[in-house]
Amino acid sequence: MSVELNHTIIHARDNRESATFFADLLGLHITTEWGPFIAVGLSNGVTLDFATIPADKITPQHYAFLISEEEFDRAYARITQRGLEHWADPHQQQPGAINRNDGGRGVYFLDPAGHAMELITVPYRGWPA
Repeated sequence: MSVELNHTIIHARDNRESATFFADLLGLHITTEWGPFIAVGLSNGVTLDFATIPADKITPQHYAFLISEEEFDRAYARITQRGLEHWADPHQQQPGAINRNDGGRGVYFLDPAGHAMELITVPYRGWPA
């Protein structure tokens, strides 16, 4: 068997709020709820399992998602419709903008728990030749 990521746990102040935020933004679905976890399924079978923990225990992480141009259009429309702060860069120096790195588009924003989320349409350094 090849090695594949199956799931990761994302700490949240409110697991339902964070899972719903993420699923709605990207047009995904909550797949399961069990124990302290609410899971959002990605197209490659990986799940993001959101778990509520005390806010002072959350260490902000960075999560980057490779999506299609059409998915980017829909997600970016939701970002702007909701008035979410977003940036073209990870250092939050270019507010209200997207980037065009590696021949694609990208944007950074924060989820309800303060995690840095990144959407890109082309992998870093471009597509393999």
